[in-house]
Amino acid sequence: MNRLAILHRATDNYAYVCSNYDVCIMIKTGKGEIDRIQLIHGDPYHWTNGKWCNDRAAMEKTGSDEHYDYWQILITTPTRRLRYGFQLSNKKESVFLGEDGFYSIPPNKTDKYFAFPFVHSTEVFAPPNWVKDTVWYQIFPERFANGNKKNDVPGTLAWGSTPPKPDNFFGGDLDGIIDHIPYLKDLGITGIYFTPLFTAKSNHKYDTIDYLEIDPQFGDKKTLKKLIDICHKNGIKVMLDAVFNHSGFYFPPFQDVLKNGPDSKYKDWFHIREFPIQTKPLPNYDTFAFTPYMPKLNTQNPEVRNYLLKVARYWVEEFNIDGWRLDVANEVDHTFWRDFRNQIKAIKPDVYILGEIWHDAMPWLRGDQFDAVMNYPLTRNVLALFANRTITSEEFISKMTKVIHMYPATVNASAFNLVGSHDTPRILHECDGDIRKVKQIFTFLLTFIGTPCIYYGDEIGMDGDGDPGCRKCMEWDISKQDRDMFSHIQKLIQLRKQEPLLANEGSLRFISFRENGFAFVKASNNKKILVAFNVSNKERSFSLPQEYADLKPINLYSGQAQTSKTIKLDAYGFAILEFNSSYN
Repeated sequence: MNRLAILHRATDNYAYVCSNYDVCIMIKTGKGEIDRIQLIHGDPYHWTNGKWCNDRAAMEKTGSDEHYDYWQILITTPTRRLRYGFQLSNKKESVFLGEDGFYSIPPNKTDKYFAFPFVHSTEVFAPPNWVKDTVWYQIFPERFANGNKKNDVPGTLAWGSTPPKPDNFFGGDLDGIIDHIPYLKDLGITGIYFTPLFTAKSNHKYDTIDYLEIDPQFGDKKTLKKLIDICHKNGIKVMLDAVFNHSGFYFPPFQDVLKNGPDSKYKDWFHIREFPIQTKPLPNYDTFAFTPYMPKLNTQNPEVRNYLLKVARYWVEEFNIDGWRLDVANEVDHTFWRDFRNQIKAIKPDVYILGEIWHDAMPWLRGDQFDAVMNYPLTRNVLALFANRTITSEEFISKMTKVIHMYPATVNASAFNLVGSHDTPRILHECDGDIRKVKQIFTFLLTFIGTPCIYYGDEIGMDGDGDPGCRKCMEWDISKQDRDMFSHIQKLIQLRKQEPLLANEGSLRFISFRENGFAFVKASNNKKILVAFNVSNKERSFSLPQEYADLKPINLYSGQAQTSKTIKLDAYGFAILEFNSSYN
């Protein structure tokens, strides 16, 4: 066996607390290298007649990617102390892996084993319980609905009268959102994520001028309180966008630095390399990307920290918001985010903290900073398979298996899953206008683990390239809406709410139908649900695994009984099959 491919650390996604007494252990081995693994485990202080008392338990192979097999086990620790090691076997050999390496036989001394010193309940990763059952809807406020023309800025254009540009305005506001809460409730939405609402110069509002005021073009604080109150009465959570990595160019402290240079009392609020400040050809101060209009804030400065933490507390205390989405979260120091979490959780323990991170985010997901991150690895894989066909279904399974095992299972349930946003081309555009592919993608998104988010307008078939094309005015003319797509998403949300296995209950595994399709199965107790996809442009029939061959499932989407031992799917089709042993 290839010992270099065997990977384990006694931390993070490899070893973590699941509850007061339970620890989940994972190990990676070379793909196809190992036939079975036994976990040797016990309390390091439990000895009898000079021998350590330990137990053995078989680990389960929970998936494979291109290079590795993943093995997991849940261990209950009655004394909350744990030492453990792995007995790995194949047809040729059997070896033991402990903390300091490999042995031909399991050592007698416990200091050779991996250590989980004590299982503390405070170390259980515990995002707000409501998040796993939430279906989000992202609103770009300037483009959703104009409900109050009195707050339109000069030069506001007629709704949808021209394509969106980086600098044009159409008058979207809070009143417009209030007017359409019934629409969102009808769709089945239970959470709204707003891009920034605070005072700013741009139409996107990521260039904040005043973090403690609502932009006048959106309304005022009284209107926001009304909106949040209406949302809560309709079972809808509200998440605001916090832009704490950088401010806007017209943020008063930055303007003071521009005016007073090294004499400004705010000069250390930013990362300024030299004076005088220059914006061209490149800024001589740190910014978001290289945008001179978004100077980076120095969150290690105590005054900046106190100001931003005051902002974070204010909108939770005064407006009872339910979540913060943290923009460019990976460029802000970890110490700040720990303080951020402690302070807002002290006010409202079930606030959802979501970080915008596009890469492996394990350092932010150890229970001391974020409750979740935006699941862009999932986004990339979904687009590659369903929309662009740049990978096969087998490659998709491999890549998604890696994504699932990237974090603890306790993290995956609150992962913010999306297939489009204000930063990306719309999903219909990615699918080259093929509505069948879009339906498949939303079927996957709304039946998979995590907490799914729909970008405004995608549910009615709006199109658009990347920014600014993806920021069109919401289409409110029903005759121009794809109502079949609306009904499709509405039905999927209803199914997700009715059947916990279509959300975050049960265990998950993938089934490959070779290059043309795949399925994933969610299972618990006597029930299994299989969600199958044909990713080819031709009708296909897929054989059910033998364990399902004699069962008679119900297609939850169509309501019809499945009588064949094969699944027949249209081109770019899908099926949601429930197998329940109680009625077979």
